[in-house]
Amino acid sequence: MGCCSLDCFVYFVLSIALAFMAVSTTLPPPPDSNITKPNVKPLSHRDPLSLNASQALRQSNFKAIATLLHISPEIFLSSSSPNTTLFAIDDSSLFNTSSLPPLFLKQLLQYHTLPLRLPMKDLLQKPQGTCLPTLLRHKSVQISTVDKESRTAEVNHVMISHPDMFLGDSLVIHGVLGPFSPLQPHMDHIPHSSLCQSDRNKTILEEEEEAVPVKIDWTRIIQLLSSNGFVPFAIGLHSVLNRIIADQHKNLTGITILATPSLVSLSSASPLLYEVMRRHIIAQRLTNKELASMPDKALLKTLDPYQDLIITRTSVVNSSQSQRLMISGVEIIAPDMFSSSNFVIHGISHTL
Repeated sequence: MGCCSLDCFVYFVLSIALAFMAVSTTLPPPPDSNITKPNVKPLSHRDPLSLNASQALRQSNFKAIATLLHISPEIFLSSSSPNTTLFAIDDSSLFNTSSLPPLFLKQLLQYHTLPLRLPMKDLLQKPQGTCLPTLLRHKSVQISTVDKESRTAEVNHVMISHPDMFLGDSLVIHGVLGPFSPLQPHMDHIPHSSLCQSDRNKTILEEEEEAVPVKIDWTRIIQLLSSNGFVPFAIGLHSVLNRIIADQHKNLTGITILATPSLVSLSSASPLLYEVMRRHIIAQRLTNKELASMPDKALLKTLDPYQDLIITRTSVVNSSQSQRLMISGVEIIAPDMFSSSNFVIHGISHTL
């Protein structure tokens, strides 16, 4: 970014902050403003916490968020909780929002702010697929990927690139590679994400209570596969099922089975069968609609911690659909064949 561009960027950030303050003072209070709320001490730009957090952001080159937090910290505060977790968007992504209205940008930042304290060590303990409330009313974000071995995680399929950039008693800041919602010209609201569709009206307490492991009905899954043309796959899954259950994933909140009618011929005693079967099971429940809403190159965690799957799309000629969804180069030929509250089965064209 050249000098001129940098100067424009500084003016852009300052104008956003001033616009936010103007919007905050002119808009009427929200409908629930008469609810009794805890006494939360507001941050000010002279507050040591705000100053220290801004300095940490600036040192990691998150200059836009650092400036906004310093000038207008109230953007990131909850009226109902003394704690805050902020997912700071990188500068280049914010710079591309210069044509969007200030009120939308305020919503965007609230969508990246949680009314709770969530350092990385606690986030990594959450089950994959957990939905977290944000400051934006009825909007949640999802912990889409958790890898405890590498201590990495994704929220709405966006990588947390700078975990624990700032750790305060009531404020935690993580840096992320991009916004949690796709940005388009002339947007005026955050579109609803299908990732947390069932959680959009739940309270923080309800979400914490319901983000618990579930018992997967493996017997039902094998019966459905066996009676609907996926006998080799069902036999393979049954052969390694005890090992899958014993080895791992006691914190599963759901699974997605990618079943092929022509499973590679492997003996039930083959060590490769276990690896093949784990590669065909995604460690969260994802309908075809949810898969289709994911961006290109989004990673899907399987029961094999060393084998992620990747979302891609291919162009389709002479078809009503301009693009076809692929998972690691394999097409879903029978989406949402069978579904329950904790599993979904999709038919795929061949073995992954």
